[in-house]
Amino acid sequence: MIRIRPLSPGDWPAVERIYREGIATGEATFETEPPTWEAFDAGKLPELRIVAVDGDDVLGWAAASRVSTREAYRGVIEHSVYVAGAARGRGVGRLLLHALVEAADAQGFWTIQSAIFPENTASLRLHAAAGFREVGRRERIARAQLGPRAGEWRDTILLERRRADD
Repeated sequence: MIRIRPLSPGDWPAVERIYREGIATGEATFETEPPTWEAFDAGKLPELRIVAVDGDDVLGWAAASRVSTREAYRGVIEHSVYVAGAARGRGVGRLLLHALVEAADAQGFWTIQSAIFPENTASLRLHAAAGFREVGRRERIARAQLGPRAGEWRDTILLERRRADD
């Protein structure tokens, strides 16, 4: 039985492993190393850090951070969703994204955004099903450092989801 709960410091070893796994694919992020717990803790909003678990096993995680410290952007966040390779295809990403959206709405955030590689079609479909829409494309925004496209310029698709009452 998969359930969603808040991410705790004790989850960090599993979260870091899943993050590292996603980084290694070259299809999840431009990052080349996961942050330390301290950096993750400082950069992610405590009320928007969750994990999907099956018993004691962490299957995936989602978290969000503010896009700006400016007051005008107080309701805008950027999020990430990562699922362990062994847990893919079980609806973990859908559960995490749904829970993150609900929590963000409850906290008063009006825009959730993300940048996803166009080749990551599973993530694009997941986000579309959750009400995200494409708002732009950044062409050749950066060179990949890892994965099968290492050294290549990569595009990202900008997605956003607006709270229904805004």
